[in-house]
Amino acid sequence: MPVTHEQTSHQAPAGALRVAVVGAGPAGIYAADILSKAGLAVSIDLFERLPAPFGLVRYGVAPDHPRIKQIIVALHKVLERGDIRLLANVDYGTDLKLDDLRQFYDAVIFSTGSIRDAALTIPGIELEGSYGAADFVSWYDGHPDVARTWPLEAQHVAVLGAGNVALDVARILAKHADDLLPTEIPANVYDQLKASPVTDVHVFARRGPAQVKFSPLELRELGHVPDVDVIVYPEDFDFDEGSMAAIHSSNQTKQVVKTLTDWTLKGPEENTASRRIHLHFLHKPVEVLGEDGKVVGLRTERTALNGDGNVTGTGELHDWPVQAVYRAVGYFGSPLVDIPFDDVAGVIPNREGRVVDVDGERVPGVYATGWIKRGPVGLIGHTKSDAAETVKHLVSDLDRLQRPAHPEPQAVTDLLVARGVDHVEWSGWELLDAYERSLGAAQGRERIKVVSREDMLAASRGQA
Repeated sequence: MPVTHEQTSHQAPAGALRVAVVGAGPAGIYAADILSKAGLAVSIDLFERLPAPFGLVRYGVAPDHPRIKQIIVALHKVLERGDIRLLANVDYGTDLKLDDLRQFYDAVIFSTGSIRDAALTIPGIELEGSYGAADFVSWYDGHPDVARTWPLEAQHVAVLGAGNVALDVARILAKHADDLLPTEIPANVYDQLKASPVTDVHVFARRGPAQVKFSPLELRELGHVPDVDVIVYPEDFDFDEGSMAAIHSSNQTKQVVKTLTDWTLKGPEENTASRRIHLHFLHKPVEVLGEDGKVVGLRTERTALNGDGNVTGTGELHDWPVQAVYRAVGYFGSPLVDIPFDDVAGVIPNREGRVVDVDGERVPGVYATGWIKRGPVGLIGHTKSDAAETVKHLVSDLDRLQRPAHPEPQAVTDLLVARGVDHVEWSGWELLDAYERSLGAAQGRERIKVVSREDMLAASRGQA
C-alpha cells in the first residue's frame, strides 16, 4: 500500500464548504489563502501533479536568481499553517478527473499555469538543434518529468525573444558552470554545462530597444556575469515616436534603454571575456537553416519601426552561423481532461474566473485562476489580484453550488489510496525539503535539488 503523509492539523468543520485547487504554484496557493480568509467555514485541498509544491517558482526561475525564489518563503508560510491540505504527486486527468472531484468538493479552482512553449511557425523550426526555452528551463531547474541530459554541443547559439526568459536562457548558456555552484543547481546540470563548448550567444528581438520586455534588474545583472561580455550594436538602435512615448511614460523602459545605450559606448578593446552575449534588435527571425536535418544557421530580416513602436520587414536578410536555436517567445497553456480549452489563446475560457463552455455557458462549480485563466503574462501582484477576483465570484456563487456526495476530507484520500496513488502531504514535503537542504549543507550551499520523481518520493517518505 502506498505510504501517505497525513497533515493531522487539517480538520474540516461540519458542513464546511469543500474546495479543490488544482495546481500548487503561486496562483493556486494565493487562491487557497484568500479563500481561507474569506470568513467562511471552508476546507481546502491543494492538488499538485509533482511531488513538491510551488510550481514555476521552483521549476521556472533560474537557479542563479535566489532573490526571486524567496517568493517560496511566503508561499511556504501559507501552507505550513495546516489549514490548507497539500495533496502532491496527484495528476489531474490521470489519478482524478472532474467527475471524481465533484464527488468530494463543492467547487474546483484550476490553477495549472502555462508550461509549454508557444509555437513559432517559421521554416526549419523543427530541425535537430532547435529547442523550446520552456523545455530548457525545465531541464536546468531539475524538473522530474524531463530528461536528465541536454545536448549542449553548440559553440554559437541563437535565442529568439525579447523577455526575461530569453535573458535567462542566454545567461545560463553563457555563464561558466562553476559560477552556478553556490546555487541549488542539480549535479547533472552542472556537469553538462561545465562541458559546454559555447562561446557566443546571440539574442534576437524583432523590435527596437524601447520595445523589449526585459526587466531593468535582470538586464543589469547580465552585465555582471563573470568572464562574459555583453555586446550591442549601434546600428540596431532606432527610436520612433512610439519608442519615445514609451520611454517617457515608463521608468522601467527608460532604465532598460539607458542600460542598453550605455553598452553601445563600450569599445572593442573592453570586450576581453572568453564568452559573449550579443543583443540584436530590429531582427526578425524568418528561417532556421539546416543541413542533414541539423541546425547550421539562423536567417533574420532587418525590420524598421513604423512610428508607433511596431515594425515592418525591410527585405534585408542576414544569415547567422549558429548550431542551436532556442525560442523564448512565450509560454502556452495545456488542455485539461473534461475542461473547456481555448486552443488559440492557450487558456481555460472563463469570465472573470468562472469557467464557461464553448457556447459561453457557465460550467457549474468550476473556476480558474493564474496563467491558465488569463495567459502567461504579469507578475506576482497580478497573480494575487487574479486569485482575489476568482475567489470573490466563487463566494458569491455559494447558493448555486451543488453539495458533494462525500464531503469528508478522508474520502478523497481513501480513493487515492485505493487507486494506488502515492500522494504526498505537507509533512512529506518537509522531509524532502530538509533532505535537499542537508545535501546542500554538505557542500556549503543552501540546497541541492533532488531531480528524479523516485528520489523525491523516497525523500518524502524519509527513505533517502
